[in-house]
Order: sequence, then structure tokens, then C-alpha cells
Amino acid sequence: MGATTFYTIAHGKTPEEAFTKAREDAERIHGHDGYTGTIVEKSSFKVIPLPKGENPELYAELLIEIDDPRIDDVSGPAGCIAFSKKVTPNAYLFFGWAAE
Repeated sequence: MGATTFYTIAHGKTPEEAFTKAREDAERIHGHDGYTGTIVEKSSFKVIPLPKGENPELYAELLIEIDDPRIDDVSGPAGCIAFSKKVTPNAYLFFGWAAE
């Protein structure tokens, strides 16, 4: 068993709705037998505020690179960063480590 990082953008009225959609989409593509290396392996997420002026994707990569404790556990929650409501409303970036 290994671990890999994943990044998934999903849309929904709430982060919860987007998370559910992202997991369902990944499950259709990758299955649900475990060790998919995708968001399917996550059962929860933690919302992480985006610092002003930061790019969501680059900030998520930084958090993974520095082993941020909020998202560094392969068995723990995914990270969730909301995109700017003015630029991309109802869009969320889910990311983290997943078993593969």
C-alpha cells in the first residue's frame, strides 16, 4: 500500500454537496474497492481558508509540500478550499493524500 496526492475540483451550493458529488464522480471512474488514490478514499474534509491573494491550487500544493497537519494523514480528512465567489461561484478544491 502506498499513498499519492489528489486534487479534485467540484461544484455545489455547499462544500458538503460538492464533496459528495466529487466522491460519486470519482467512484464511477475509479471504483470503490479501496486504494484508488482519489477522493473516494476520504470520508470527510476540513475547510481551509484561502489567504488573500493566494491561488487555490498553488496554496493546496504548498500545504501538501509542507505536510500541513490538517491534511497530512492518508486516513484523515481531505482539505477543502473555496474558489472566489466572484470568479468561480460554488466551486471547491478538494485535495490531500489518498491510499493507492
